[in-house]
Amino acid sequence: MTQPLHQFKAEFFKALAHPARIRILERLRGGERTVSELQSYLEIDPSSVSQQLAVLRAKNIVQTRKAGTNVYYSVRDPQVLTLLDVAREIFNNHLIDLQAMLDQQRIEDETTAPTAEGLPLVPTSR
Repeated sequence: MTQPLHQFKAEFFKALAHPARIRILERLRGGERTVSELQSYLEIDPSSVSQQLAVLRAKNIVQTRKAGTNVYYSVRDPQVLTLLDVAREIFNNHLIDLQAMLDQQRIEDETTAPTAEGLPLVPTSR
């Protein structure tokens, strides 16, 4: 019974699983933009921007508004931006954990590195 829901979620996350699409959404955080504005920001060709926008639009992540000859894109649901913020926090937490592990490894390497006499340093406890 939950299979269609899981499939929907997987497809939704697939739509977010591209660096250009993430950058587009981050740029749309500031409000609606045209393809040419996004192209200038992303520094990729307009057809690639349009292709990435088509993926986001197909999953109802972005919406459009036509004004004259311009088509403006915006984030359909602001919760998508909240989701990106939460993802950033998760990644930051992982980086903090990795940095702590690296720092610990560095300390261990320094205490077991051979000295000039060829013997490892032995930490002293006081």
